[in-house]
Amino acid sequence: MQRILIYLEISPTNYYKRWIKILVMLRIAVQSKGRLFEDTMNLLAEADIKVGGSKRTLLVESTNFPLEVLYLRDDDIPQCVANGIADIGVVGENEFVERHEDAEIIQRLGFSKCRLSLAIPKAIDYPGVEWFEGKKIATSYPNILRDFLASKGVTADIHVINGSVEISPGIGLADGIFDIVSSGSTLVSNNLREVEIVMKSEALLIGSKDMTADKKAILEEMLFRFKAVRDAEDKKYVRMNAPKDRLNEIVAVLPGLKSPTVIPLADDNWCSVHAVIDQKVFWEIIGKLKELGAQGILVTPIEKMIL
Repeated sequence: MQRILIYLEISPTNYYKRWIKILVMLRIAVQSKGRLFEDTMNLLAEADIKVGGSKRTLLVESTNFPLEVLYLRDDDIPQCVANGIADIGVVGENEFVERHEDAEIIQRLGFSKCRLSLAIPKAIDYPGVEWFEGKKIATSYPNILRDFLASKGVTADIHVINGSVEISPGIGLADGIFDIVSSGSTLVSNNLREVEIVMKSEALLIGSKDMTADKKAILEEMLFRFKAVRDAEDKKYVRMNAPKDRLNEIVAVLPGLKSPTVIPLADDNWCSVHAVIDQKVFWEIIGKLKELGAQGILVTPIEKMIL
């Protein structure tokens, strides 16, 4: 979006002089509710992009970044980005694939993960995907389902339903369903079981193919911030006092980004060692450090990391 701000000044000869300043704003389409909304707004907040107001307001500007947020239904986002109504958008991969809109994937965001699966009543024996031949399947994702069945040589009767797909077998509307699965609790509560995982999905950042150079520059800055947030995920900053006679052994077990930082202490026999450790190996490494004589180990979460 480009906004034209006109400034007027009265000259001594009573003529108006005009100065036109163009302020470029990047517009992002975001789901108006649900888990994807929450995860997206958390990412913007962690990237220090402040968005005030209420999501009930269709269009909200950031107070500290050239970005405006357009709140939409998730299934409207791919089309709005493809048509240039929004420059970029955060949408589930399932919706993006289903809509077949002409937008590009800028980045996989790694959150709001789920899968699209076929499910049938628990009591039914399932021999394989051929079971669906000639059956009625209820879904909100007919295109993805149709492509999958065609790849398996299966012909089924697809019933398109918006919302509450999982109740279809129970009321006799369909023999099975094709729907989003996260924890699987909804399937269990409706006496269904997952039998085929068709695709896995996560949040995507998609973009218009016609963005201007100015908007692309704003996007690059936003992606830089997102990367700093993601690089810090599951990382811990660790500081410890280490005996100098075991320093080489202690440094050897630390998986620092390049090498740990070593700082002299007042006691010549000791030094302070600082390093970044991945959460998944944290306790294993801490145990080894203690065995090597490290003391006073302090652990701090990392908010952002610039590599």
